Order: sequence, then structure tokens, then C-alpha cells
Amino acid sequence: MSSRLTFDTLKRVVAILIAIAIVLAAGIVVGQAPAIFGVEEDPDASLTFADQQGDGTAVTVREVSLSDGGYVVLTDGGDGPLAVSEHLEAGTHENVTIERGDDATHELVGELTATVHRDTGDDPFAYYETDGEEDHPYLEDGFPVSDTATVTTTEEDALSDSFVVESIDAPAAATTNETIRVNATLRNPTAFQTQQSVTVRIDGAVFEQRVLELEGGESRRVTFETDTSGAPPGNRTIGVYTAGDGAVAGIELAFHTEPSVSVADASAERVTVEAAIPERGFVALERNGTAVGTSVRLEPGDHENVTVDLPDDAAINGSDELTAALYAGDPGDVDSASPIEVDDRPVRTTFTVGDASDAESGDDSDGDGSGSDSVAE
Repeated sequence: MSSRLTFDTLKRVVAILIAIAIVLAAGIVVGQAPAIFGVEEDPDASLTFADQQGDGTAVTVREVSLSDGGYVVLTDGGDGPLAVSEHLEAGTHENVTIERGDDATHELVGELTATVHRDTGDDPFAYYETDGEEDHPYLEDGFPVSDTATVTTTEEDALSDSFVVESIDAPAAATTNETIRVNATLRNPTAFQTQQSVTVRIDGAVFEQRVLELEGGESRRVTFETDTSGAPPGNRTIGVYTAGDGAVAGIELAFHTEPSVSVADASAERVTVEAAIPERGFVALERNGTAVGTSVRLEPGDHENVTVDLPDDAAINGSDELTAALYAGDPGDVDSASPIEVDDRPVRTTFTVGDASDAESGDDSDGDGSGSDSVAE
């Protein structure tokens, strides 16, 4: 064997060994890519928010863990937060106190939800101000990490002259446009005749308010005629509250009618609809499965003259087929909204601008508010 052949063989062996070393090194680098390139695992969080008593100005979250730090946000199903915690560093925190702002008008009472949000920008908390672009919630299986608790007030922490709510009697079930009788026994613990404000709340939102006058030491059974219109359907908490006390009961609210949407008028610039929507949401106009316009956010209940403006570049003509559909969620975030369904069919109606503009009121083809199709696009 020649020396030339031996040298060529040696070069091939060295090249093979170098290639093997490069592959092994690449494997090590790939295995350590998160640490080397700053790529972290998905952020995670957990939360424990238990039923409690308070004075309406603050609540306590028993424990919260955040992998990246952030905030705990209190809501009651309304459009914005009731209160936001101080910034929390990454790690586990116990007995986190969340106080309402000095200018807040809503007491921290009733059924409240605590949600863990990441800190993705600079202080302060900016999730709502940026329409969800910053400080978005931690997610678990695609859903925000949150917990719900019922907060009531305590007589011990109440103002010494506050009326005391000794008992409450409310229906176990009702519909969402019904006037129900809520009975409560209230007592004036002082020796003086006093006037005080008493409220009836459903999940923390005020549905009735009355000024009551009681003699010193007097107990009285009072009946409140409370209209539930605007309350969301479901298992809710109804309560009677004074300045420093309260009592709650559970109530199952059923939506008072079949969810529906119908077109009253339409043009290439604007569509007007009537809607019965069982939860906070909106009406979306869709063409070929894509939203081309949305209404403002609607509270649960019946709505007339709901308008949806169409953009100039939509180029809608009289023969274009459009769909008006009900969604639960925020009209500013259509992609995250959920279709409202009845018997597993989306509530929607299909129409053309030409047909709708010639009629005084438009109904869907089968008259049930669910449109001509039964499958959401």
C-alpha cells in the first residue's frame, strides 16, 4: 500500500471524525437552546382566592404563584377591573391584599374573579389601556388563570352605626327580565333614629337602592321589588347591603327569551338589527365567514336599533349575502369571541342588503333567529 493511499485514507477518517464532532456539538447546542438564546418555557401561574368577609374596600388572595411576575386583577364581569394588586415579583406570594382605588365607586363585594396577569411592559398595569396588547393573562390549557370567590361584609369590621342585615330571603330561581321580591330584615344597632342607604346587588352590581329610616334599636322586615333586567343568566349571588354589613343568597337566573338577532334595516354603509343576547357580547356582520363590522358591546337583554357600521372598503352591494351573528366577548377582539348558540346552533341570520332595505323589519328565513345555516363558519 502506497504512502499516498494511506494519507488519503487518513484525511477521510479525520473528516468523518470532524463531521461527527460537529453533529454532536450541534445536538448539545440545540438541547441547550433555551438557556443559550434566552428562550424560556411557557410562563405559568396558580391562584387561590377563597370566599371571605371584608369591608368592601379590600380583599385578600390566599396564594398566588407567578413564573414571570405580574399582577392580580379583580373583576365582576363588567367592562373593566375593580382593583389591581401591586406589582408582584416572580415566585409565590401569600395573603396578597388588593385594595380598590381612592376614586373607585364600586365596593369589593359579591362574586368577584381574581385573574393573574403577566408583566410584559413597564409599570403600571396596562392590559385594558392597550386593548390586551400588554400585561395579558397567564394561560392554562388556553384559559386565563383565575379563581372566583364571594365576598361579604362583616359586622365586626362595619361602621359602628351601620344598619345590620340580619337575614335575606330571595327566590331560588328567576328570569332575567323579572321583577322579584327580595325580603331582608334590617336592624338599627344604635339608640338613635337614623336614615341609611340600602342596596340590592347581583354579583356585586347595584340593581336597587333605597334610603331606609329606622328608629333606634328597631328591626324591620323590608321588601325590595328588584328588576333583574341586565343581569347575566346563570348561578348568581344576590345580596342586600348596608354601609358596613350585608347578607347574600344564591339565585339561578334563566334568560327570559330565546336568543335571537334580526335585521331591521340595511344599506351599504350601515345595518340596523334587533337582538336578544343572554350575556355580554356584540353583533358581528360577516361576509364569507369574515367579520366586516361589529356593534358596540351589549349588555344581557333585549336591544333595538343596534347599528353596525360597514367600512368604506367593504364594497357591499345589494346582492351580497351577509350574516348577522351574536357573539359573547369583546367587539374589539373578535378572534377571541365565542358564538352564542342555541341547541348547538349559532344564533345568526343571513340576508342581502337589497332585501333588507325593502322591508320594514327583517327576520331570518326560518324565523327562529338562528339563520339559514346551522354551522358556524
